[in-house]
Amino acid sequence: MYALVDIKGKQYKAEKGGKLRIDRISKEAGDKVEFDSVLLYSDEDRIEVGTPFVKGIKVTATVEEHVSDKKVIVFKMKRRKGYRRKRGHRQHYTILKVDKIGK
Repeated sequence: MYALVDIKGKQYKAEKGGKLRIDRISKEAGDKVEFDSVLLYSDEDRIEVGTPFVKGIKVTATVEEHVSDKKVIVFKMKRRKGYRRKRGHRQHYTILKVDKIGK
């Protein structure tokens, strides 16, 4: 059993008991989160495709932790002009554990 769910404009494949790494959301660790924007739902014997969403199906998950990705260095330079910029960026993520997929 799995579902394709739309979270903050990105699509994720959620399986019961699995984990999702999504862009950071403003919930504390241990909070429950529900997503009702399910694009596709697959059971053992049937597949439902939404137009655009499947009605009556929700994905329930628990926030496990907030993490940061590895640092990415953004370096800009224009030769012979004395222009150099070095910036670092760390993307923030939230780890979700999928508890339930269904009604």
